[in-house]
Amino acid sequence: MRRRTPTAGLALALFAAVTATLTTTAASAAPAPVSAAPALVAAAPDISVTNVQAHLTQLNTIATNNGGTRRAGSAGYTASVSYVKAKLQAAGYTVTEQYCSACTYPSNNLIAEWPQGPADQVVMFGAHLDSVSAGPGINDNGSGSATLLENALVLAQQNPSMTKRVRFAWWTDEEQGLNGSEFYVNSLSATQKSYIKGYYNFDMVGSTNGGYFINRITSTTAAPLKAYWDSLNLQPEENVEGQGRSDDYSFQQGGIPTSGYAAGASARKTSAQATKWGGTANVAYDSCYHRSCDTTANVSATVLNRSADGVAYAIWQLAVGGGTPTNDFSVAVSPTSGSVARGGSTTATVSTATTSGSAQTVSLSATGAPSGVTVSFSPSSVTSGGSATMTVSASATATTGTFTITVTGAGSVTRSAAYTLTVTGTGGCTGGQLIGNSSFESGSAPWTASSGVITNSSSQAARTGSYKAWLDGYGSSHTDTLSQSVSIPAGCSSYTLSFWLHIDTAETTTSVAYDKLTVQVGSTTLATYSNLDKASGYAQRSFNLAAYAGQTVTLKWTGVEDASLQTSFVIDDVTLQVG
Repeated sequence: MRRRTPTAGLALALFAAVTATLTTTAASAAPAPVSAAPALVAAAPDISVTNVQAHLTQLNTIATNNGGTRRAGSAGYTASVSYVKAKLQAAGYTVTEQYCSACTYPSNNLIAEWPQGPADQVVMFGAHLDSVSAGPGINDNGSGSATLLENALVLAQQNPSMTKRVRFAWWTDEEQGLNGSEFYVNSLSATQKSYIKGYYNFDMVGSTNGGYFINRITSTTAAPLKAYWDSLNLQPEENVEGQGRSDDYSFQQGGIPTSGYAAGASARKTSAQATKWGGTANVAYDSCYHRSCDTTANVSATVLNRSADGVAYAIWQLAVGGGTPTNDFSVAVSPTSGSVARGGSTTATVSTATTSGSAQTVSLSATGAPSGVTVSFSPSSVTSGGSATMTVSASATATTGTFTITVTGAGSVTRSAAYTLTVTGTGGCTGGQLIGNSSFESGSAPWTASSGVITNSSSQAARTGSYKAWLDGYGSSHTDTLSQSVSIPAGCSSYTLSFWLHIDTAETTTSVAYDKLTVQVGSTTLATYSNLDKASGYAQRSFNLAAYAGQTVTLKWTGVEDASLQTSFVIDDVTLQVG
């Protein structure tokens, strides 16, 4: 879990931990009274705490072999990703690594999806895999990572019928500001976000003097987590300490319902909590928080076991069906959006997959196309598991604009996927350079900028001419913005946004990004730079904007500076070349 800073937003953080050398009594919170669990709990498997501890032992060994840390971007983190990924691939998961270019320490998120259940009904379980530089991070957050890994392996082993799709994630760069999960959420389209019905975060779930905390405890999303701990008479509380400090905050900001378990970090256990949960009052939940002693000895097997079993209960309640598997399938479109000019056409691939039961015939159709646009499929029906080519054609008089087309597969059930279509007025490529006043020499138009950003001040040299855009550089809390709206034509073969950036800073750190520049197209973040990227002179930065062909978008640069030590982000010669 990241340390709280004055600029941190509010959210919820969860905690997790496991160990292979730990006994159930040494340095752990005393068990709370246990009542009989409800009958529904029997449907969920018991998660072996010994197996969770074995994963923690491996993570501890990885840290030991790599300088005592698993910090994001380090060899220890890369080895941690490899360990988790190998286990998941062997179990049959669809596993991807997502490179977080905007992270303080650029490195990979790890995403694993169990390929059963409807693809548009997803429940997601996540934990950050990185540690701080000071230690191996076994409670923070090997515990959450290992808890989810063992739950994923048990789900694959039992292979039940699924009513929803289960997706697991292990995040990078959480300790530097939730950067990995934020990058992932920002990469999702509105449709992809809508598929995620709940995100559950687990960050420090094995603290030795731990408590039993739930994020957003009264929410509908939290209900299965609370039901399991209620069945053990644990009397859980709201995770106040963790608000705004872990990866669930990224999903909250994206409009996705969240919850999760936590066992506590550096805050102290109250007398009332010690009375009902055991442990020591007026002592931190985790006395090794962010320290080198956060090893396998720094985990309560009791707290860890209750957390791991609660995760399994939630998975089974949320996503697992009973009885004989019904025949079901999913539908997906790739790419999820496209552009077509009047008189032209474009294609996409419609893929289907059998998610439970047996394969079946799926008939394909589409609705939502505007006047003058036709959608056809070749073939028009497939056996689930197969794919078809979708062709979208626009007449010379087709209605222009952006539309949502719903692609539907009909079999024993009906499943659908969304495709965003942009119809433009003319065909062909109108090439050239699209940015107005690209070197800032002609005043401010058509740029929109904070006061003083477009300047010919001699304190920072322009790359060419006299003017440039100079964001921040005040040495105090400050935010500057620079933006321009651009209409990007369809039908071109290349779309390259380039600008020259010089970063000058008085910050002396080599590890903390205090001041940041974010580059966006619309609501999508292309890159984030910081005081850590300082360099003499200008460096060219380039991005492919082909995904925005046929759209009018806003290009935006936002510089955010903290309370001390200036960082200047100086931009010049911005171009968007299409051809």
